[in-house]
Amino acid sequence: MKITFLGHSGYMIEEGSTALIFDYYTGQLPKLSDMAKLYVFASHVHPDHFNRKIFEWEKMYPDIQYVLSDDIKTEGPQGKVVYIGAEKEIMLDGLRIRTLRSTDEGVAFFVYLRDKVIYHAGDLNWWHWEEEEEDYNSTMQRRYQREIGKLEGERIDVAFLPLDPRQKDQYCWGFDYFMRHTDTKCAFPMHMWKQYDICRKLLEDPMSKPYRDKVVQVKNTLQVFEIA
Repeated sequence: MKITFLGHSGYMIEEGSTALIFDYYTGQLPKLSDMAKLYVFASHVHPDHFNRKIFEWEKMYPDIQYVLSDDIKTEGPQGKVVYIGAEKEIMLDGLRIRTLRSTDEGVAFFVYLRDKVIYHAGDLNWWHWEEEEEDYNSTMQRRYQREIGKLEGERIDVAFLPLDPRQKDQYCWGFDYFMRHTDTKCAFPMHMWKQYDICRKLLEDPMSKPYRDKVVQVKNTLQVFEIA
């Protein structure tokens, strides 16, 4: 698989003649083959995860399909958009897609692309904030751990996970819990707000030792990775 970091939580995955784009909201889109079958995912309506500009891509790539969280009320090209809620599963052109419930808005995506399994968290994360009440943080912890528990026994080839510097000392709690409780081969940080040193910080954090070799260091937008 070829994976391109588009910025923030945006990633593009190319595998054979199929391309998946998750949570694009800004920046340049790399050139794709005119023959590519393109699936565009948006996990929720927040403007750092969804941009109406994605609907313009139909002009360049007529073989395109949009898979949007059902909290996105915007209408896209007729016959090209599928809306999906939390805890659902659909088949789309042979692509199996299931969702988890986010701890913020919308959904997380679990996509079976032929023999590859891809997870994109959207804003499903352990959102612990020091300024919040204890009840809020405890509830967030329970909700996050419950959702990740649904992935027990699943083999995940590639996961895209929030690593948010705004959470200060709790920046990697969600990432760490996910890696310790799933069978994930390769993990890409996202939602870093252009503070890419947070990725290096995770790799140097003693907490990440059990899974450090599975974490990909992201340094800049449009960085390209080849995953065997």
